[in-house]
Amino acid sequence: MTDLNGDGRSESTNERADRNWNEILQELRVAQTGTQILGGFLLALAFQPRFQDLDRFQLTLYLVLVALAGIAAVLGLAPVTLHRTFFGKGRKPDIVRLGGRLLSADLVVLALLAAGVTALVFDFAVGRSAGLITLAIGGVVVVGVWAVLPRLAVRRGPTPDPRGPGDDE
Repeated sequence: MTDLNGDGRSESTNERADRNWNEILQELRVAQTGTQILGGFLLALAFQPRFQDLDRFQLTLYLVLVALAGIAAVLGLAPVTLHRTFFGKGRKPDIVRLGGRLLSADLVVLALLAAGVTALVFDFAVGRSAGLITLAIGGVVVVGVWAVLPRLAVRRGPTPDPRGPGDDE
């Protein structure tokens, strides 16, 4: 088979869709683990004796974070439901496109959730200022690692793979 997509891979449109779908599923597994850990932590928190010590701000933040954990769970499961809905109907490229968007939305929600949970813990354990500083630092780290770093890597251009052609992703 020839390189149909101009990227050095010899795969049909359906093969590319299958490969991309498998990659999305792998990424969803990682995101799902993060959702489960953070969501489980939040649920367990409500049953701790000191939960009653949360002030109004902390309780509001906690409830927002629980809502985000629920949204992250729904977004993480949505691509699977999408696949199930359109399974066997020849819509794999559409499923991959929408599944990728849902995964991106899930990652944004998870970033908010991770930064918020960290801020809540610092706010409760150390104080409001520490919580707000932690939230700001978390935001900077997320933007830096997820937005700035990839753009810098793209700007530098591709680095030759020492394994040779054809062994990449």
